[in-house]
Amino acid sequence: MASEPLPPPERRVAASNPRPWIGAAIVLAGALVLAAQAWQFIVVRPVVLDALLGGSVAALATALGTLPVVFSQRLSERAQDTLFGFGAGVMLAACAFSLVIPGIAAAQAQGLGKWGSGGVVGGALLLGAATLLLMERVLPHEHFIKGVEGQSARTLRRTWLFVFAITLHNLPEGLAIGVGYAGNDGLRASALATGISIQDVPEGLVVAVALLAAGYRRSLAVGLGMASGLVEPVGAVVGAGIISYSAVLLPWGLGFAAGAMLFVISHEIIPESHRKGHEAWATGGLMLGFVIMMLLDTALG
Repeated sequence: MASEPLPPPERRVAASNPRPWIGAAIVLAGALVLAAQAWQFIVVRPVVLDALLGGSVAALATALGTLPVVFSQRLSERAQDTLFGFGAGVMLAACAFSLVIPGIAAAQAQGLGKWGSGGVVGGALLLGAATLLLMERVLPHEHFIKGVEGQSARTLRRTWLFVFAITLHNLPEGLAIGVGYAGNDGLRASALATGISIQDVPEGLVVAVALLAAGYRRSLAVGLGMASGLVEPVGAVVGAGIISYSAVLLPWGLGFAAGAMLFVISHEIIPESHRKGHEAWATGGLMLGFVIMMLLDTALG
């Protein structure tokens, strides 16, 4: 009796492998379990919950900033550079008034002298900047103007390079929000979250406009611009969760967040805003952003 012919090799391989949806279901189930455990961790710690809410507001502000692109609005290069400068000014004031100064005060409250408290916060600041520098060197990404950077960057799709760059930019903001809630009173922490949310609105717009100008579809540019803020609530929860475990870590956490933000300001935002000949507008935006954040911090703090 003649045996039936064997199926083609590709069919035999497909038949021997489990269906793709089984693996996807396992991954989804694991993600749901982790999410449930993370939520239990958050709800029993009011500081972490406040940080999550603050980071979520910042993410929402980023998403709102992309909406003009939905209606075919475009920004001039001068306007983009002005908004870049505005964001840098807000972040600079947040570093000074919401992170460095409270960090020094927290170190002094732990019994350190002026030199000791300044040294702790200064060391943490340098550590935060060094960490971002290491991530910037290792993680492949692409700047809107400077182009590709990082190891093996040219082997990845340009879309993901932009996503990595956006993540590097927004992660310190989320950490700052979380550490701010863990290390400041409610009003001062709310002022920090409000200031970052204010600068996230034009930031989301600039990101979407830059992606659109780089040749991406309007829907993809808006979607990536909205998604760029999602790292902020994650960073806020991580920052608040770590600091809430030990008050000794507070000055270190505040300084680390400040250093990470200062690195982004100096390495990313200011160079981007000064490359197209609009330095005066970018500087004007920086001054305005600094004053607004200073007023928010001093009035609400």
